[in-house]
Order: sequence, then structure tokens, then C-alpha cells
Amino acid sequence: MSISSFIPTLWEARLLYHLDNVLVARNFFNQDYEGLIKDQGDTVRINQIGAPTLFDYVRNQDMPLPEDLETLPQELVIDQAKGFNFQIDDIDKVQAQGELMDAAMERAAYELSSEEDAYLFKMLYESAPAANRISQTPSTPEEMYDLLVALRTIMVRNNVPARGRAVALPPEAVGLILRDGRFVETGSERAERRLVHGLIGRAAGFDLYEVNNTPGGNTIIAGHPMGATFASQIVQTQAYRPERRFGDAMKGLSVYGAKITRPGTVAVVEM
Repeated sequence: MSISSFIPTLWEARLLYHLDNVLVARNFFNQDYEGLIKDQGDTVRINQIGAPTLFDYVRNQDMPLPEDLETLPQELVIDQAKGFNFQIDDIDKVQAQGELMDAAMERAAYELSSEEDAYLFKMLYESAPAANRISQTPSTPEEMYDLLVALRTIMVRNNVPARGRAVALPPEAVGLILRDGRFVETGSERAERRLVHGLIGRAAGFDLYEVNNTPGGNTIIAGHPMGATFASQIVQTQAYRPERRFGDAMKGLSVYGAKITRPGTVAVVEM
């Protein structure tokens, strides 16, 4: 039976499921505007309102005239597009054990998520202000923990909420922090399930994620979802029979974009 008889939305749901299982960088972004995009080139206008000026109120005296609050518009542009197009020969399908198409779709989802992860971490890395950058290579567990404390100080100075702070660590940094007694490992069943997202535990008030794809391969990135937004959409999936082949094929298109709305929430350690 040809896969072209399958329901397209079923394939889309399966693809999105696999994406959610392998993404790490999304933990550093909110997805508040994801439902607003439909295709590549879409732009979402994000407004941030300025703070009103406070005044001393005096009884029986007129208060100042109402002021016009300044808006700070920013744009989330969906400027990234990645596609896939593969086919599985009928002979291979007959000879294989298990569902080749399902395995191929899972691999396509992984490749899409890997591209998104690299894109998002690069954006975080480049957006960190100079005041939020540290250049240091820790060699002991104590030095590694002290770096996390320094990142925490940056977060506090920039009024970043304590809940939701996260750090992406390369394997070398994780190897050091695992040897520090102040590191809180995951332990509950629910926490262990979260390991599929790269979460290894908590330290210095951060959720710690082990990753391989930060810029340079050995950069530490701290952030918070309130300061960055990401939107993606699987806009096309299509199953078909190639005209000149005996086989089933699948093609799809994912579009996405991101915006750092509050750079002060991002800090970087150059190791």
C-alpha cells in the first residue's frame, strides 16, 4: 500500500513529536508568537511598552497631565526555511525489518532540530552584551561552579527572574560540574524523563543542559525564555510515489525564525 493514502496531518504530528524530543535550545526561548506564522517571510511585530513616570500625589491638587507611553517595536522575522525530500525503494521496504518510513521521518526530524538548535544557540551567543561576557577556562570543579555563580550574578544584576534560568554546557564543563558536591542531580521519575531534552540537573539556580552545538563547541551560554522568542511551523508535508521509481517518497518544509528581545538576559562564557 502506498503511503500516499495516509492522512497528511498524521505525518505532520509525528514529525513534530520527534522534534520536541530532541530539541534543547528551545528551553532558552519562549514560543508566544508561534501560532501567528504561516510561511517563510512572515513578520510578527512585537511591541514593548515603556514605564510610566511616577509622581508625588498631593491631596486637593491637580495631578500632571497623562503622558504618552513610548512603545518599543521589534520584529520577529521568519527567515529560515529547511526542507527534506527522500524516497524508499519498494524492494528495500519489503526486505527491511520494521517501518523504514517511520525511521526515516524520525531522522528527518532530528536533522531539522539539529539545524534549529545550532541557529538558536548562535543567535544567543551573538546577542550577549559585552558586559555579560566572561573569558575563562575552568580546570577544577570549584572553578566551574564559581563560573556558574558569576553567571548567576549577571542574571540578578539584570533583573532576570530566578524561575526559568538555564545554562547550556559543553561536555567538558559538565564533566567538571558532575564532580562538585553542590550539583543537584535529577532523581525523580519525572526529572529522569526530562533527560531526553538534555537536562542533567541544577546548580547555582540554573537548569543545566548538556549540548554539543554551541558556537565553537566549548562555549557556555546562560539565558531565560523571557528574553528570546522563537517560532516554527511545518508548513508542508507530502507523501507521493515518484514517477520513475517503484517506491514511496516523502517531502516536507519547515520555516522558523527567532528574536532576542532582551539581550540583557543572555550571558556567555568563552572557554
